[in-house]
Amino acid sequence: MEVIPQLVVSTILLGGLYALIAVGLTLIFGVMRVVNFAHGEFLMFAMYAAFWAFTLLHFDPYLTLFVSLPLFFAVGWVSYRVVMRPVIHASHNAQVFTTVGLSILLQNLALVLFTADAQFLRTDYYTKVLRLGGAVFNLAQTVAFVIAVLATVALFAFLRWSYTGKTMRATAQDAQVASLMGIDTGRVYALTWAVGIVCVGAAGVLLAPIYPVYPTAGLQFVLIAYIAVVLGGLGNMAGALIAAVIIAAVEVIASYTIGTAWKEVLYLVLFIFVLVVRPAGLFGQRGAESLGT
Repeated sequence: MEVIPQLVVSTILLGGLYALIAVGLTLIFGVMRVVNFAHGEFLMFAMYAAFWAFTLLHFDPYLTLFVSLPLFFAVGWVSYRVVMRPVIHASHNAQVFTTVGLSILLQNLALVLFTADAQFLRTDYYTKVLRLGGAVFNLAQTVAFVIAVLATVALFAFLRWSYTGKTMRATAQDAQVASLMGIDTGRVYALTWAVGIVCVGAAGVLLAPIYPVYPTAGLQFVLIAYIAVVLGGLGNMAGALIAAVIIAAVEVIASYTIGTAWKEVLYLVLFIFVLVVRPAGLFGQRGAESLGT
């Protein structure tokens, strides 16, 4: 029983980070109906941005968020205009090949620029440990969790109460009708893509002090995000948030009971089981295409 508080705390800390990655991915799909297979590569470049800012300029990785968030918004906006806008109304096959191609391009660009060697960002507080009851947790993980939760809450608030957020939700519900109502859906798509990239960019900066940085680092995290998006119900942001916590719980419990080598197997088994029992996901509705906020 003494280990339960530790498992609970570990699940919450990990789930908060997974949720930030997943909501950015599900936001893009919910509004644009595009699966971004390059999501992990944007996360990887954000990790490198935090690493080099710390290594070369001695900037605290969490303080680099003030620079990296506008930077990744600009990267998202430009990448949409250059890469995604020409295929936004094309077939799903064309969109898939485009995002997969972008993923391969970014991975190989990182290999050329940074080599395949893993890099480690170690701050002064990396080794600091906090205790709460019977649980022990790392200060860096705690700070990353708090920032991730605040960013996720801010995104939900933006989508629900801001005018721009309402136009994004309207476009998600029916892009054609939204266009007839005077909404510039092209601008909404660009903004949605950019906000999604900002979310994953923030997650990458938060993960950099905790995990090693290398050109394929984003793959392990984006796989979890894909599973969370489908488990929660495609386009359902609240569902993706809950699914991210479920996946974190499965990973933490599996790592403790049977070893880390089996954690991916278990949440993939869970993923297949849910799709067999409920193909729309845990919180999705058959026939409904709505942004679940």
